Amino acid sequence: MLTNFDKSLLNIIQRNLPISERPFLELAKILNTTEDNVIERLRYLKEHGYIRRIGPFFDSGKLEYKGTLVALKVKEGYMQQVAEFINRYPGATHNYEREGEYNLWFTLLTHSEEKRKQILDEIKAQKGVEKLMNLVS
Repeated sequence: MLTNFDKSLLNIIQRNLPISERPFLELAKILNTTEDNVIERLRYLKEHGYIRRIGPFFDSGKLEYKGTLVALKVKEGYMQQVAEFINRYPGATHNYEREGEYNLWFTLLTHSEEKRKQILDEIKAQKGVEKLMNLVS
């Protein structure tokens, strides 16, 4: 169950996570608590599914990255292997399993169309990948 403290902590880390050597200490000062308490509550929130990850979001367009959404049809028994292969690429921001013909989806950021094509060709060649649909915007 979320406490009022948890709600305040979640609101702050979504919009104003301090960028510093000790961001959790800075959060503790803002929330009038200890660094250990902040870390303990963040651990709890992650373990209970309130937080998936903590990390920055960048404006990829301003950094001259091009993004695409990719859908794969992966044979039964190969999902984990293919997902782990995709995760090797720094531009793959996340992937997730879905129901339906295209059962593994991910987003990919690259600096060029050539790099995107190279990566997608490598993924398409993986054992268990039956189809790939690139939904570039």
